[in-house]
Amino acid sequence: MFEEQVSIKVGQEINDKTWGVTEQFLQVHDIVIVNGRPRIERIDTDKVDGTVIAYVPVKDEPFFMAFYFDNKKDLNIGGIGTESKNQVYFRATSEQLTFSELASLTTLKHTDGWNKGDEKKFGKGNYRFSSFEIEPNPEPDEFEDKLSKLLELLETDKEGIKRLVDNANGGVSVAMTFHDGNGMFGGPHLDKQTIRRLGDLNLSVDFDLYADGNSFKEE
Repeated sequence: MFEEQVSIKVGQEINDKTWGVTEQFLQVHDIVIVNGRPRIERIDTDKVDGTVIAYVPVKDEPFFMAFYFDNKKDLNIGGIGTESKNQVYFRATSEQLTFSELASLTTLKHTDGWNKGDEKKFGKGNYRFSSFEIEPNPEPDEFEDKLSKLLELLETDKEGIKRLVDNANGGVSVAMTFHDGNGMFGGPHLDKQTIRRLGDLNLSVDFDLYADGNSFKEE
């Protein structure tokens, strides 16, 4: 019932375009429609302040249109924007160790990985190193939340993660693809607590930032 209410509210705003940003965005992009309604990839109800976020995929683009509601009860739209595609994961790589040897250093389960010499999953050729990856939440979410959830998981095996850092090239990798509507797409933020948590695990963070999509039309 709750998901249905969110879907109705999003559909109404898409049709009525009561927010200027809705009209502005839909002038240059289409959202994904299924059975006559906007498809909702994920509804985020984890916010401490009660905010609800509905993520709507954009046709042929990696980023999302985001609808911010004040709370689950009233579901009044308090804001609309875009959310970048955020990939936040732990990766350990080695030219000497196999995937199995990397995996044996931690009790945590991998979500992706390969051996040195395996055929590349994308592109041509073979991998020149082994890789062990953990990405706990690939679904749409804000960067800060994704990083926090990753750290929560890694902290359940601190010693194993430190072994991967010490014996392989282990660290946090971040790839973000923004909508380049007006040339200003912001960027990631690391607060003091997050920096302390990263330091406690001896983790570095590598960022790859991309911009995609169509620019807004000039007035």
